[in-house]
Amino acid sequence: MSEQPKPPEGSVERWAWEFIRSTRLADKLAPPPPPADWSHPSHPYLLAKPGRPAELIAREKKKKTPKVQLPARRAEILHTFLHHELQAAELMAWAILAFPSTPAAFRRGLLSLCRDEIRHLQLYEEHLQTLGHPFGSFPVNDWFWKRVPADHPTPAHFVARLGIAFEGANLDHGARYTAAFAAAGDQRAADIQAQIVEEEVPHTAFALHWFEVFTGDVAFDKWRTYLPDPISPAMARGTPLNVEARLRAGYSAEFLEALAGWDAGPAGRR
Repeated sequence: MSEQPKPPEGSVERWAWEFIRSTRLADKLAPPPPPADWSHPSHPYLLAKPGRPAELIAREKKKKTPKVQLPARRAEILHTFLHHELQAAELMAWAILAFPSTPAAFRRGLLSLCRDEIRHLQLYEEHLQTLGHPFGSFPVNDWFWKRVPADHPTPAHFVARLGIAFEGANLDHGARYTAAFAAAGDQRAADIQAQIVEEEVPHTAFALHWFEVFTGDVAFDKWRTYLPDPISPAMARGTPLNVEARLRAGYSAEFLEALAGWDAGPAGRR
């Protein structure tokens, strides 16, 4: 962890710092509400990685996604989704600290999105408790943390990666798992997933808006240059695309056509 000075006490920036660095599971699942005051630092606070509670065991190897029919395997999927939401919340807080010179509206938006992500992870945690597998029952992978802050990104890189790519893909994956959970007879999991998909629409809209502000437009070919290896457009989509939700978020028809047709192989890459 960085040894740089902490942001001033009683500020949003200090709240973001403490949320990211905490090693208490309770602080990750239910942090205190942020204060009203911002410290408006003149320099960024850069954190290389989050604090991780002892209850969370790291998983480095890739693992196949389990089937949803068995409750324990469904819990494993929901556990992974909860950890995605935790990382997203932490990374929103990370961006508040990393980009202090961005417009106030951008930083206020990051805080609002961070709090949404915390609420989402709490929905997953509540249901995991009913399934008998609270957070920490399965190993986790900080995959988003390994990709989003890589190579000291600009604010445009940040929204391109976390918002347009990962949260955009969640519109697709979330819709598919909503149907899968319902088919498996877990209506509560389906309802949670449907709610989160709907609430991710304005998250992706936020990213699209600010990418345009920072770069001038949201052309597909421009956006993909902001993705670090090994992230490609193929990793920023699910099957099928949730076209209706993506259009409401603000993706253009041209962007979605290019995304759907992207082939990362040598013959098809473009």
